[in-house]
Amino acid sequence: MCGIVGYIDKKSLSENVLRAMMDKIKHRGPDGSGVYLDDTIALGHQRLSIIDLEGGIQPMKNQAGNLICVFNGEIYNFKDLRKKLERKGYIFQTNSDTEVLLYGYEAWGNVLPNKLRGMFAFAIWDKNKQELFCARDYFGIKPFYYYHKDHTFLFGSEIKSFLENPHFEKRLNQKQLDLYLSYQYSPTDTTFFQDVYRLMPAHYMIWKNGTITIKRYWQPEFIPDNTKTKAEWETLIQKVMHDSVSAHKISDVEVGSFLSSGVDSSYITALANVNQTFTIGFHKQKYNEALYVQKFSQEIGVENTIYHISPSEYWKKLPEMQYMMDEPLADASSIALYFLNREASKKVKVCLSGEGADELFGGYHIYKEPLQCKYYDMLPLFLRKGIGKVASCFPCMKGINFFVRHGKPLEERYIGNTMIFSEKQKKQILKKVTNNVCPTDISKPYFTYLKSADAITRMQFTDIHLWLTGDILLKADKMSMANSLELRVPFLDKEVFEVASQIPTKYHIDKKETKKLLRSTAEQVIGTEYAKREKWGFPVPVREWLREELYASMVGNCFQSEIAEKFFHTKELTHLLKEHKIGKRDNWRQIWCVYMFLVWYEEYFIKR
Repeated sequence: MCGIVGYIDKKSLSENVLRAMMDKIKHRGPDGSGVYLDDTIALGHQRLSIIDLEGGIQPMKNQAGNLICVFNGEIYNFKDLRKKLERKGYIFQTNSDTEVLLYGYEAWGNVLPNKLRGMFAFAIWDKNKQELFCARDYFGIKPFYYYHKDHTFLFGSEIKSFLENPHFEKRLNQKQLDLYLSYQYSPTDTTFFQDVYRLMPAHYMIWKNGTITIKRYWQPEFIPDNTKTKAEWETLIQKVMHDSVSAHKISDVEVGSFLSSGVDSSYITALANVNQTFTIGFHKQKYNEALYVQKFSQEIGVENTIYHISPSEYWKKLPEMQYMMDEPLADASSIALYFLNREASKKVKVCLSGEGADELFGGYHIYKEPLQCKYYDMLPLFLRKGIGKVASCFPCMKGINFFVRHGKPLEERYIGNTMIFSEKQKKQILKKVTNNVCPTDISKPYFTYLKSADAITRMQFTDIHLWLTGDILLKADKMSMANSLELRVPFLDKEVFEVASQIPTKYHIDKKETKKLLRSTAEQVIGTEYAKREKWGFPVPVREWLREELYASMVGNCFQSEIAEKFFHTKELTHLLKEHKIGKRDNWRQIWCVYMFLVWYEEYFIKR
């Protein structure tokens, strides 16, 4: 796991500038650094040594010296690929997966990403062709950002590295605020910085003569196989998960595991047979998984480290964490995840985690909605629309919101796991509404792509493309790398997806239970009590903190600041906070979404 940076600029290239960019992401790789410069490009690498501790130094050249690679991630099938390349006559000088990328690209060109099993973001400079090839992994586990304006092209693992380049023009992309207030993250290839983009998952990019070409190399497909029995599916899941966890344990340093009370991390921990596990919690009992985790750890004979976060240290870290995130993220669990990674990094360099299980195996409670509301949704759409229109005239609350939501087709009411502000609410709080892109314009294409699939599968497909990449994996990468810890996610393996994508929906979910098949499979390894535990979802007590005077005042002062005045009708923000504080309405998600943007903006556009 590492951090990569690079830039192409016809005006000038400077090692000092490159080093300054690298220093901004030194947390991603404190074990070493390397640079490469020629007349066209500057490449930098910060290394966290995991595999081939002595020989995997980057930027790495092929034997001919015409290909140079910088790489962030892990290729789990690199030994198999190496054997294939050796049969083609390639001679290797190291035991690293980076060298496999170099010769793999030389042998297979643009087809290389399809052959990889792992998490990756890499760039290969072809000195002879004067061409840069970049690729990002299937699900977007590893980040890749780029800036393209005039004659300047920058790329890297984190946007903050761009700030040190004199040719980077830091400007706010205010259009992104509209989308963020709906999603709580940036859902597209655009970012909060003007002219800065993210290379999307399962895409590669080629830069040549100042022109960028981007292509998708893989598309997740859901094609149910109704010929297999439940027992046959359990056997397949057990086999592919054993294989994936084994592959994700490949390392020259010790590997630990995150452990919550849920089935995902418990199953991975048991399969991995690690020596160290790590858990986070809060002192309030309803937010504390410690008792469940301790019991499970004792039963499987694994050491467990539990860290309880205090409210004061949580709030104190907010500005730093929004800076580390690059863009605002209103997922309250992301800051808790920072502390979890911090504690783990004191003992190990690599940890396994359970991200992706919910999207692949149907783990979110919202996925039960099409089944629970089946009969209401059978009413003619025109009738539901009429009821929804009447309901929308009443104050927004849970019961009323049901009729409003179900007055729309699924693809118009579901944009993912979160819908923070409605379009009506955004117009009330924003001083400037761009109306650039409607949230459903982003999610609809995924529903259209799977238009013949059932509602639950279409929701899963949308979440894989939006929620998983924009929220879940963003915080996983940024919070682990902030602590120089490599996080590996065995569920997000293309072989695991190949199995999960063929399982009929009836085995995934019903009106009462999520992840049915994954739970019954895990039950054979971890027992019924732990396999059947209900999903907690990494809860954080923000809702309660915002009703305490100390923290409500902190947010209230921010809502009355000059920064807030720049973007919002502050009177409306204060009203949201007051309603929540006195218990009239549960507005914590909306409050937190705005507050995190303001904290982030101050870090990037006021302090720095």
